[in-house]
Amino acid sequence: MKLIRVALPVPLNRYFDYLLPDFFSAVKGVRVSVPFGSQTKVGIVIDFPETSDIPVEKLKPIKAVLDLEPIFDEEMFKLLNWASSYYHAPIGEVLSSALPVKLRQGDSAQRTRPDYFIVTEFGHSALESGELKRAKKQQDLLNELSQSANFFEKPTACSPSAWKGLIEKGFIEKVDLPFKPQSWQEKLGNQPLVNSQNRLVLNKQQTLVVSRLSVRNGFETFLLNGVTGSGKTEVYLQAIESALNRGEQVLVLVPEIGLTPQTIQRFKARFNVEMDVLHSNMNETERLNAWLRARNGESAIVIGTRSALFTQFQNLGLIIIDEEHDSSFKQQEGWRYHARDLAVIRAKNLAIPIILGSATPSLESVQNVQKGKFTELTLTTRAGNAEPVKQQIIDLKTQRVTAGLSEQLLAKMKSHLDKGNQVMLFLNRRGFAPVLLCHECGWICQCEACDKPYTYHQKQRVLRCHHCSSQRIIPRQCGHCGSTNLITTGVGTEQLEQVLGEQFPDYKISRIDRDSTARKGTLETHLNDIREGKSQILIGTQMLAKGHHFPNVTLVAIINVDSALFSTDFRAEERLAQLYLQVSGRAGRAEKQGEVVLQTHYPDHPLLKNLVEKGYEAFAGEALKMRQLMMLPPFSSQVLFKATSKNSEQAVQFLQELANFFAQKANDLALQGLQIRPPFSAPLAKKAGYYRWLVLIQHPSRIALQKLLNMFDAEKEQIAVPNSIKLAMDIDPMDIG
Repeated sequence: MKLIRVALPVPLNRYFDYLLPDFFSAVKGVRVSVPFGSQTKVGIVIDFPETSDIPVEKLKPIKAVLDLEPIFDEEMFKLLNWASSYYHAPIGEVLSSALPVKLRQGDSAQRTRPDYFIVTEFGHSALESGELKRAKKQQDLLNELSQSANFFEKPTACSPSAWKGLIEKGFIEKVDLPFKPQSWQEKLGNQPLVNSQNRLVLNKQQTLVVSRLSVRNGFETFLLNGVTGSGKTEVYLQAIESALNRGEQVLVLVPEIGLTPQTIQRFKARFNVEMDVLHSNMNETERLNAWLRARNGESAIVIGTRSALFTQFQNLGLIIIDEEHDSSFKQQEGWRYHARDLAVIRAKNLAIPIILGSATPSLESVQNVQKGKFTELTLTTRAGNAEPVKQQIIDLKTQRVTAGLSEQLLAKMKSHLDKGNQVMLFLNRRGFAPVLLCHECGWICQCEACDKPYTYHQKQRVLRCHHCSSQRIIPRQCGHCGSTNLITTGVGTEQLEQVLGEQFPDYKISRIDRDSTARKGTLETHLNDIREGKSQILIGTQMLAKGHHFPNVTLVAIINVDSALFSTDFRAEERLAQLYLQVSGRAGRAEKQGEVVLQTHYPDHPLLKNLVEKGYEAFAGEALKMRQLMMLPPFSSQVLFKATSKNSEQAVQFLQELANFFAQKANDLALQGLQIRPPFSAPLAKKAGYYRWLVLIQHPSRIALQKLLNMFDAEKEQIAVPNSIKLAMDIDPMDIG
């Protein structure tokens, strides 16, 4: 038996040695199942060493070899090794997390025979007779399927209820066919690649950008900086067309709340190729099949959120990241990678272009353009020559305010609604009147586990903690003085809905937040109501700010932005600016001029004046100057350590020892410029009974900070982390806390 070295999904930055029985055959990169304590784990073969630090007689034999060939190709293995090193994450956990769950559990990596379906004669007749005109989703899906090849698999992006309805009515049925994987080109057959009638006429700026992107010239990072409504999606589609014409596959990453039916439909309407959409409603078998289809070259386009980055392809030729500034591209649990940054590394390894698109690019990307690392392509003209939006700041100090709505804003709303237009109010706070307090003594009803006020939810008549999800019934009297005079304060989406219902009884209101769209399919229903004009007043949280096209919305108002102006998080102003521009882009399109209103108690704040009077580019320039002056990212590199414990003092003491360790190492290296922020409480200091403490370490040089972190890794086992403390490390943190 020879030695075999395996990476296992455990929180230890090391490999494990086993014995390979003679009756097994294995190569580097295959999965193996091995005994690990009392468990069986699935790991990946890294090497076949000649010797081991552990006596051979103490080594255990592996249980099984699960693959004939490596599970990762060379390119993906290189990327994951780099990620493990840069993010200081255990290699076994990194490798495992990049696989679909089924493969982590030991399932076969061979594509099993899928279920094939056909449109039946009844189905074709139903389309001709218009029998389904009252079931629009079913009609649209059946129409789409009837134009596919003779047989098809269940599409990854279809409505589950529509699919079920078509099967129950006998309009589609399962057929028994032999399985032979076909490349996307073979499946395309004689069909045209593109439905050219859906291709839009480009303006001059778009034409220049598309021609620049269609030149294949190895690795290049393009920052597509286009104002909202300037037609970035059309540029993406034409860049994808060029890649497909070269026989290449394409990966499109979108933010978590950007994976809308509207976006997917636009891609499907344009291309006749096999496409997979990786979304949260997929089961693990569907997710594995999509991963295998891309690896086998069966799908031409893969669209997904952050983790879709780890999809393997037979011939990847283009990566697109839409809304590259969006914070959801940063993983916040486990090993904390940034999908945008890793995607750039992946494109570089593959020598292919990558497009980062945004109307409000991150300051990191803006600086990369200034340094010559990224190529900027700009779109400043709104598609269809739409007029620029009118912008106004309302000073709340001079207004009578009802539930956060000023008299001036209510008057504007009436004017726009009376003209038959729609109005959107943006409020970044869920729930109805968030805080329940005693009018007599000021007592606030708080979650004991988190030391944060409960949020009052009117429809369910409950108090819910938005941090740990616990809930309780509404108390009848004050927990401190016993008074029954309990009132609600603050403004939430439900309270806005109630007040607006009283102010504008003749107009229908749609509220879109995580509560009102929690049930499957409700978001789609709300969005369709808005697009079809069934709702005139829209109340939304961040979900509404992303990419939805509502042509009849002519007034957008941000109710209150003051909290972001005085935040302790240095990124808060950047996020506010991005939010403002994203929301502004929802107001007015081609034939209607839009108006954007901002309500604040601080109308003369320089950030607001810069944004409104000069735009995002001017804001970004000033913000970068301030960051450089204060040596904040992107002019420095940061690592955040978070200690979570039920014992607050123990967490603080441990983090102080950690801070001392880094200070000593910097001293040993005579390293100048290291900044260590002593242990401080997270903004949410206590969650579900656990205290959360942080230490932030910063240095102007990324290389120097990585060197210190390597020293920490080497001596980590000597730095005893108490069992009562959970320690997490976040390289390039996006969210302090």
